[in-house]
Amino acid sequence: MKNIYYAAAAGILALGLTCGAYAQTTAGQDMKNAGKDTKDAVKDTGKGIKKGTVKTGKAIKHGTKKGVNKAAGATENGSEKMREKTQ
Repeated sequence: MKNIYYAAAAGILALGLTCGAYAQTTAGQDMKNAGKDTKDAVKDTGKGIKKGTVKTGKAIKHGTKKGVNKAAGATENGSEKMREKTQ
């Protein structure tokens, strides 16, 4: 009878150790997965920031060119009017 108890106790102990090792492996894998998910989220955020920055930069460049050309045209018109008045 004692042998059955010892066998049952050894089986329960082995099962407990196995479950404990499995839980540790799962926790470690969960940490790795969390790290990878964070890395992917940061990459996606960086790509979105880059896209917005490039788009804004191009819009600023276009607006600046347009403003410079408009100012140059106004200056040309003003100088033409001044030339006409002086002749």
